[in-house]
Amino acid sequence: VYSPFGKNFVKTMLRLAADRDEISVVSDQWGNPTSALDIADAILHAAAMLHGNKDFAAFGTYHLAGSGETNWSGFARHILDTSLKSGGPWARVRDITTMDYPTKARRPANSRLSSAKFADVFAWTAPDWRHSTGEVVRRLVAGETRQVLSA
Repeated sequence: VYSPFGKNFVKTMLRLAADRDEISVVSDQWGNPTSALDIADAILHAAAMLHGNKDFAAFGTYHLAGSGETNWSGFARHILDTSLKSGGPWARVRDITTMDYPTKARRPANSRLSSAKFADVFAWTAPDWRHSTGEVVRRLVAGETRQVLSA
């Protein structure tokens, strides 16, 4: 999950690209990059559908993730290519394996989620991860990091 706010992978890649020519990123871990802005939109959409709906019976656990999938290095490349096109920092991305990047926390090779249940029940699908990532990167490069709340 990433956004223009707080610490996250998108902001880390932009920060590293400002200081380095090359960034090593794992290429054997897959997932659905998900914008916190899209999650907020989905929650507002679902809340509007539920408000006053006494007949709602589809209780349960719902997954919500960005549409499409990529690996971490593909995500990093898209972030940095979008940054370059927007006038921001860029660096080469070098693919490495999980074994080449030891961490204290084990990361799953596959963290892809299906949002089909949420889409079926609430008639809402997250935008493609490339679109949402592009929007966040453009905001960050332009310095648009303040939160705007709307009701």
